[in-house]
Amino acid sequence: MNIYLSSVGEPRHCVGRRDFLFAGALSLSTVALGALGAPMVAAPGVVLLKAEYPRLGVGTLSSLADGAPRYFDYPRPGLGNALLRLGSPAGAGIGPGRDAVAFSLACTHMGMNLWGSLRPLQSTLGPCPGHLTSFDLSRHGMVITGHATESLPQIILELDGDIIHAVGVMGLVFGETAVSA
Repeated sequence: MNIYLSSVGEPRHCVGRRDFLFAGALSLSTVALGALGAPMVAAPGVVLLKAEYPRLGVGTLSSLADGAPRYFDYPRPGLGNALLRLGSPAGAGIGPGRDAVAFSLACTHMGMNLWGSLRPLQSTLGPCPGHLTSFDLSRHGMVITGHATESLPQIILELDGDIIHAVGVMGLVFGETAVSA
């Protein structure tokens, strides 16, 4: 906080532009998240919106080979996703190596389809054919490069024995209008 002298010589406290913007953003974020009533999911150092959808069996852990995706629709028909084992630990990964993850195949920039752009050796999805956005699958689908400003929605997985179930989505799938069903 800066202190200035007013025209009559008395000290006047002023809030700097940076402090004002930070306080405003913090207040707005708090109000917006409270108004949504959206549940929050804590991942290591990350807080994301979590949408809960019906539980759906999407494959078995024993059938997943490193870098070989298994495709499925979730949370509704027509919304494609890729389930794969990265071979190294990943954010929100499941299994003994914490390396099995699933992500939406709709780019968060304009919803372009990311089918065929998986690069398992680099643990990336992309570039998007529309505007060249790429996503890091080992770090919750965060944007590496391109026009997208939001991480790729990650499908929340649960392991029941050897069966993998999709139980929700971290983030908002492009084109969906609600954070929970």
